[in-house]
Amino acid sequence: MPAPTDTSLPLRYDNVRPIAHGGMGEIFLATDSVLGRDVVVKVLAERFARDDELRERFKREALAAARLSGNEHVVTIFDVGEHDGRPLIVMEHLAGGSLERRVAGRKPCDPAQVLDWLEEAASALDAAHAAGIVHRDVKPGNLLLDERDHVKVADFGIASAAGMDSFTQTGTILGTAGYLSPEQARGERATAASDRYALGVVAWELFTGRRPFERESATAEAAAHVNTPVPSAHDANPELPRAFDGVFARALAKDPSARFPSASDFVGELRSVVHEAAGDTRWIEPPPRREQTTRIAPTRHGRARWWIPLLLGAVIAGGLVALLLTTRDSKHAATPTPRTVVRTVTGPGTTVVTTATTAPGTTAASTPSGPGAASGAQLNDQGFTRMQQGDYPGALPLLEQAVQKLTGTGAIVEAYADYNLAYTRRKLGRCTDVLPLLARSEAVQGHRNEIDALRSEARRACPD
Repeated sequence: MPAPTDTSLPLRYDNVRPIAHGGMGEIFLATDSVLGRDVVVKVLAERFARDDELRERFKREALAAARLSGNEHVVTIFDVGEHDGRPLIVMEHLAGGSLERRVAGRKPCDPAQVLDWLEEAASALDAAHAAGIVHRDVKPGNLLLDERDHVKVADFGIASAAGMDSFTQTGTILGTAGYLSPEQARGERATAASDRYALGVVAWELFTGRRPFERESATAEAAAHVNTPVPSAHDANPELPRAFDGVFARALAKDPSARFPSASDFVGELRSVVHEAAGDTRWIEPPPRREQTTRIAPTRHGRARWWIPLLLGAVIAGGLVALLLTTRDSKHAATPTPRTVVRTVTGPGTTVVTTATTAPGTTAASTPSGPGAASGAQLNDQGFTRMQQGDYPGALPLLEQAVQKLTGTGAIVEAYADYNLAYTRRKLGRCTDVLPLLARSEAVQGHRNEIDALRSEARRACPD
């Protein structure tokens, strides 16, 4: 990378160190001597600064982007001005580098961390789009990390301000062709949907370690965005859920109108797939009942919550107390007291604790297990297991029986079954009673983001 030719900055900035020289201009790390803090200064290249109209547009868009600085996931802009006839932008310096460094080793990143990064970037992009600002150059190099490893998005509007919306205007492809939307590659103006496409490419790369349309040249890679089907993320990294492929097929759709309506919707769908693959129902734990199944979800990073041992201890202790009381009272009563049986089953990403009250002389193992004799809670669990395996046709009859048995009980497991049946029907392309099932689930357990997401999808897909 050639060194910048000019390190001249306003007098208030000293200890100036050039750190990059790109198509837009020079980038410096400097110290603001008035406020005593390190800042990054970006100076528009001289060839652009000679164009009065472009120079004014640069400042105008930089000021518009500065309005986003209140968002916690947008890099703060401290100043916009000129020096020696060249516009400059002064912004905060983030010590954590960028996501470009994280993918430089061409290895997949930790999925839980990737979801957090994407969620933060999506928040910034959605806020910008709501304000009418399109980034136009979303890529790992513009997703910066603070000292706590949180993402902040940099360079909003700068690509447009520098007259580089599309390669037809400048004769070259803007930025790295690996993140260019099909419409940009065709020379069309970028939109919010273009930013969301680029975020999808970044996500694919973070999860797999490489870009989805990598080619030998930038021109060939840009053409692949236009003409090549979306490759399988699961094939690129078999550790990823197969269902990721459907999410990326929509995120990287050639038609902008077919993509997710917001960046947060895209990331939310990825997170739902990860939770489903891990066996996490994403529901709150139900209150104790005579017969129930409680699914204890992992935390954000997959570790069990600190109170799980306490919960298990309390349940087991209760069972021991019941057993002792039964032994003592058996000397004075002809009929033994029913006992509580506790089972704990662990699996990938989930712990299932099942409690059941059994009649005297029976065990949990002797409880009828066929679909006809199973309880609503048991049928819901069996159906959910099929859902985890991707066997939605097999899950459907089990969940329909579960809902039939649980309707009107007011139990939290009724809410689980209602949601699971609605989700399964939509996975099978059906609309029957999806919205009423979601309404009943919400009436029992209250508001859930997952219910909102499925309801929105159903309203789009299903006629009134």
